[in-house]
Order: sequence, then structure tokens, then C-alpha cells
Amino acid sequence: MLLKVLIALVFLSMLVSLAAGAGFLLRDGGTSRRLLVSLKVRVALAAALLGLLFFGFYAGGLAG
Repeated sequence: MLLKVLIALVFLSMLVSLAAGAGFLLRDGGTSRRLLVSLKVRVALAAALLGLLFFGFYAGGLAG
């Protein structure tokens, strides 16, 4: 159950980072460093999400 909550939180965090990046792109025109930092955060969250999913399927917490 905790694993599923963590996966949901990481996914929601990715959506928040995506929205923030879109806001930075519209406000700054893509020339600010904030957009790059938002992308880095989103990539790190995606890697964490993949790791959690792989662990969940490997450990059997997400199977069935």
C-alpha cells in the first residue's frame, strides 16, 4: 500500500513540475534557468518513478 502511495506522489510531483515548466516557458520565453531546473527535476522524478515501478513488480507489490 505504501508503495502505491509513493508512486502516486511521484507521479503527481511530475505533473506539478510539468505545469511549472510550462509556466516558466510562457513567462520567460524559454531563456531562463528555471526551465532547465524544472526539466532536471522532472527527469529525476521520472527515473524515481521507473525505479519504484520496477521494484514494485519485482517484489510482487504491484502484481495483480
